[in-house]
Amino acid sequence: MQYVYGPIPSRRLGRSLGVDPIPLKTCNWNCVYCQLGRSMPLTNQRQEYVPREAILQEIAAALAHHGPGEIDFISFVGSGEPTLHSGLGWLIRAVKDTTEIPVAVITNGALLYRPEVRGDLLPANVVMPTVSAGSPAIYKRIHRPHPDTTFDRLIDGLCHFRNEYSGQLWIEVMLMRDLNDTELALRDLASVLERIAPDQVHIVVPERPPAEPWVKPPDEEGLLRAAALLGPIARVVHPYVDAVDVFGYATAEEAVLSIVTRHPMSLRQLEQVLARWPAEQILAAVATLRRSDQLHVVDRLGTRFYTAAPSFFPNGTSPEK
Repeated sequence: MQYVYGPIPSRRLGRSLGVDPIPLKTCNWNCVYCQLGRSMPLTNQRQEYVPREAILQEIAAALAHHGPGEIDFISFVGSGEPTLHSGLGWLIRAVKDTTEIPVAVITNGALLYRPEVRGDLLPANVVMPTVSAGSPAIYKRIHRPHPDTTFDRLIDGLCHFRNEYSGQLWIEVMLMRDLNDTELALRDLASVLERIAPDQVHIVVPERPPAEPWVKPPDEEGLLRAAALLGPIARVVHPYVDAVDVFGYATAEEAVLSIVTRHPMSLRQLEQVLARWPAEQILAAVATLRRSDQLHVVDRLGTRFYTAAPSFFPNGTSPEK
């Protein structure tokens, strides 16, 4: 499997079959917290990066392999920004014609200012955009966006989408210490979220390796402040680590590389999620991938993580202004 993985356990989506229609770090944002490293270069061009028919064939194969109740959601979530794939709307509709399993799209929302992108996402059951800033200045510092994807376009696009969309709109807020966890920043963010009127707000923190080494999770006071100021529909969501379905992977090496391309992990986490193979086999797979330069190591948040070789994580400790 090249484009489909899992299902993986998710606190928000249950057993989620992931669909990745985008090559690694094809994105219009260069977020300081991104677990996949820096986006180099940024792009805001929509095109068919991966043949849509090839993606649909893998989805069909995964659905045929799993019985009723084994998949709760089919989730489009890229190794970059999935709405940059010009065939995303076609794929969502094709999946909806194939199965009754609900579809989710995890997106930064930056392209929702375009009517055709909003139209692509309308058939999805759940759309999960990111809004982590309530002002243009904080937006630029956190997301370092492509020049075309401005703060005003993000918020206006989300407001238009909310008016057109009848499904569930769940906003994700990535909360970081000294970036957007102050009272002023959170009050600005709350005002923006009130305009968008989502169904839920999910507060998440950088628990995997952030692109920039100076990014830190908020302290307990910051989390409590965010939960209080962002309103009753806001809740803190932590990642759920459990065994991952490894259908479609013939070897431990294939499974390790596929997982860390989308979710960098420590050795302990890899042993936990890839429980099909003994721990010593996972360790051997990591060593083999390291020797062939397909796997790199990044130290973040006091932990050593493994990530796919094309990912770029700079060293250093000074925040960028």
